[in-house]
Amino acid sequence: MLPVVELRGAIPFGMALGLPFWQVLLAALIGNILPIPFIILFIRKVFQFLRKRFAFLEKLIDKIESKAMGKAEKVQKYELIGLCIFVAIPLPGTGAWTGALIAALLDIRMRRAVPSIFIGVLIAAVIVSITSYGIASLF
Repeated sequence: MLPVVELRGAIPFGMALGLPFWQVLLAALIGNILPIPFIILFIRKVFQFLRKRFAFLEKLIDKIESKAMGKAEKVQKYELIGLCIFVAIPLPGTGAWTGALIAALLDIRMRRAVPSIFIGVLIAAVIVSITSYGIASLF
């Protein structure tokens, strides 16, 4: 699973491979949710470490942070509901991993951010599953 596509790409890919729906859904959910606590807890320290050790990565890290903070304005306005909706929207650049990055950058505590992100992931999984399997059933 890649940070850009997360379950938005994993579910259609699993479907295209002909894997059983429940296996695809379970693997996509686990793969999407598993990194969230680690991102929230460690991403700032990882960025700090990379900046110190590898100066050439500073511009890339700054770009990642500024992109996330640009998306964070909407999340910040609506707080946990905004975070949930941000994660639930099945578009590139949104999702659990970006939501976790935003939560970390906004200093949202993990015990508040994780349930919000988890609910957003479930909503995204339903939307992507209905879209993927619904469209496939038409053909």
